[in-house]
Amino acid sequence: MSPSWVVLGRTAGTISAVLLGQEGEELERSTFDPAVLPDWIAATEREYAPRWVWNDAPAWYPALLERGIRIARCHDLRLCHLILRASALVDQGAVVRLPSAWDAAAATIEAAPTLFDLDADDGQTLPDDLDAAVAEFTRQRDAVATSGDPARLRLLVAAESAGALVAAELQAAGLPWNTAEHDRILTDVLGARPVAGGVPAKMDAAARRVRDALGDPAASLDSQPKLLRALHRVGVPVESTSRWELAEHQHPVIAPLLEYKKLSRLHSANGWAWLAEWVRDERFRPVYVPGGVVTGRWASSGGGALQLPRQLRAAVRPDPGWLLVVADVAQLEPRVLAAMARDTALADAARGRDLYAGILETGAVDTRAEAKIAMLGAMYGATTGDSGRLVPRLRRTFPRAMGLVDDAARIGEDGGVVSTWLGRTSPPPSDGWMQVQSRATEADAAAGEETRARRWARDRGRFTRNFVVQGTAAEWALAWLADLRTRLAALPEVDERRAAPRSGAAFARRPHLAFFLHDEIIVHAPEAVAEEAAAAVRAAAEVAGRLLFGDFPIDFPLDLRIADSADKPG
Repeated sequence: MSPSWVVLGRTAGTISAVLLGQEGEELERSTFDPAVLPDWIAATEREYAPRWVWNDAPAWYPALLERGIRIARCHDLRLCHLILRASALVDQGAVVRLPSAWDAAAATIEAAPTLFDLDADDGQTLPDDLDAAVAEFTRQRDAVATSGDPARLRLLVAAESAGALVAAELQAAGLPWNTAEHDRILTDVLGARPVAGGVPAKMDAAARRVRDALGDPAASLDSQPKLLRALHRVGVPVESTSRWELAEHQHPVIAPLLEYKKLSRLHSANGWAWLAEWVRDERFRPVYVPGGVVTGRWASSGGGALQLPRQLRAAVRPDPGWLLVVADVAQLEPRVLAAMARDTALADAARGRDLYAGILETGAVDTRAEAKIAMLGAMYGATTGDSGRLVPRLRRTFPRAMGLVDDAARIGEDGGVVSTWLGRTSPPPSDGWMQVQSRATEADAAAGEETRARRWARDRGRFTRNFVVQGTAAEWALAWLADLRTRLAALPEVDERRAAPRSGAAFARRPHLAFFLHDEIIVHAPEAVAEEAAAAVRAAAEVAGRLLFGDFPIDFPLDLRIADSADKPG
């Protein structure tokens, strides 16, 4: 019988594997010297294409990728455990059986032990022996099977595990990065590279103009409390130094201060020090953290991939003979909301066009800008200003979609939890939140306690309102990534003369994902198959929509281009 699952674990200086059948029955156990394990995994992958079960993808997969071994599917016990322990779809009895030892944080890819160094002490507390992995896998399968909606949860844990593979592959392949172009951009924007510890010339000039406007040549511009005091002294009564608040005031200090903040942010976040630390051999390799945000969105624990400034995108350049396929989804979250709510009116407004222009055509608002403000206000819970004025119009035109987020907000305000389309559930309110709500109802509640309770309730309502939409959008993106990586792997390899060796052994000769940011991807593809890679990107987006929402008539149009730079034209 062919194995459907292979569970891996580390035990007593060796690596062990157990092959399981479709129903989880044990077929065979094996123990390996670490040196021969990669070849065995590669052979087993070719023969059976099983789903590999391990405690944490960063602790296993990078070492395989270094050897040029790519697997198709896995089940990441850590990531799936975190979903199942919290999901409202899972029976409470099954939740109790999921031990807290599996709540540990992910291994970082840099710190994870290699397959060939079993004695490495990386400080991980996550169980990694075979028996613990098999037991947890059995518990997780039972939790899904006895849940309120096994089909949705199976899709969610499969998509989350695929995301773990994608994250490791993104770091292994890296994003092609032209260091000379990055240096040119920095020099153009900031001035010549300063000596160690110095300040670039244009940034220093902006700082001098700020201090002149403040009338204080020694003013500290990088300490917010000190800068706020200096601004107050010259009659700028701001509570923060955010760009939005500063722009509301008229004073000679505002323009140079905004310029200084912009230059300082570039210099500190993505300047020459960042370039030296994070770009090696013309590749940017950030550390992605799948499920790093409670909604299921990814986070980054190194490199700042999720805050990549647009002005540096011109430095993202393919290797010679290769191209970039750059694609992002238009208005992903509102489209997801329409599908979740089964709001055909909102889906009609979105079909085949800009969604905000479609909302404008319904007459619900007077301009496209108002449509965007109203929709974002509805999803994020804005109740004042233009959003507060415009959202009621959307309620009349799209009652099902607005009803879904309004209901999610009311549940959150009442202390309840909400779930995404596939079953990821929001965390419950904290003990402190519950205590504030409880005290506010007491007869002898302190003055202001009721006001604070209402404010905290509204804040939580805004969180749960957005959780259901943002979390489901993250699920759509995972489905997109999972299907796309499979399609790219099926495309033809290029010959050795056209290879991109900097992308590593697993990706030097085939198109591959190189970047992901919520609703945007970049594929690095040989010129000969760039059009096919672009078609794969489009097809995967269509499949993701059908996989989550069936035949509901919602589309997810892509802004897609094949280019020699990630910088948008115009």
